[in-house]
Amino acid sequence: MKNFKLKQSVLTFSAIGIAFISLSWGIFGHEHINNAAVMALPKPLQTFFYNHLDFITQESTVPDLRKYTLRDKAENPRHFMDMENFGAVDSIPLPFEDVKKKYDEKFLSSNGILPWYIQETMTKLTKAFKDKRKTEILFLAADLAHYIGDAHMPLHTSANHDGQLTNQKGIHSLWESRLPEMFGKNYNFYTGEAKYVDNVEKATWDMIKDTHSLVEPLLLVDRNLRATFTAETMYDKDEKGNIAKNKFGDLIYSKEYASKFHEALNGMVENQMRKAIVVTTNFWYTAWVNAGKPNLDDLDSKELTNRNKKNLKNDLKLWKQGKLFGLESENDFN
Repeated sequence: MKNFKLKQSVLTFSAIGIAFISLSWGIFGHEHINNAAVMALPKPLQTFFYNHLDFITQESTVPDLRKYTLRDKAENPRHFMDMENFGAVDSIPLPFEDVKKKYDEKFLSSNGILPWYIQETMTKLTKAFKDKRKTEILFLAADLAHYIGDAHMPLHTSANHDGQLTNQKGIHSLWESRLPEMFGKNYNFYTGEAKYVDNVEKATWDMIKDTHSLVEPLLLVDRNLRATFTAETMYDKDEKGNIAKNKFGDLIYSKEYASKFHEALNGMVENQMRKAIVVTTNFWYTAWVNAGKPNLDDLDSKELTNRNKKNLKNDLKLWKQGKLFGLESENDFN
């Protein structure tokens, strides 16, 4: 039995957060990224994180709660970056202080600060590790993983964030929520052990640029596929026979279209989730190393750690087969 001391608030957040699962990687995506990232950590850091695996997994969607449910205005720009509106990539200042001198607050609020906020959260996590502040470590680690997850969703790096500029509205939630929910149980979540990142700033921008390079391929696949469908076959119907919409007003794509789209993407969604797992576990590990590799054993009772040893061993065996205990069955939407 893993540690549930910090779980109560998370359960409350998760219950409220059901309303926005179609607006980000969704519960499936973020939970799997965070969970697998824990399994990829080296000991002794893995032992501490595994003691709080439930919290790390479930808290993965809290940044979206702050954004959509609590309406925290400061939260919204942390989740995206409209790359096209910043001009040439090489002209964008890397340090956030320089960015704020070049672009005003209104521009940044409208066009996003995702890469800089990832680095800011890394700095905070490193300090929390150094000071051995248990609650802050767990909250910041889960938050950091969320933003890294968002940074691996191509449309989070584009002004055409929902295909609204190219008559492809609804593509965002289809790609990052519906497809993982439908097909994610067959994804391989084994990524190997975490590695130290020498240059976090460079790694962050390499990640953003790599993700952004998938925007046009993603949209092109959708455009080509749309040409082979009619409105009758592309979308679900409601009980009155009209094209169905979700609570946000988005058209609901049919299972047939979603299946064909997933196939045509040729593994893109799974690959991006795997990349997010790698970056997340690497950044967690790097923050801990940069903090001086503090001993976290005394933050948990020996009884808790000993109680989890067998479960950790069994979960690691499962993870090395590409699976995550308990998550696939809970998130099977087929």
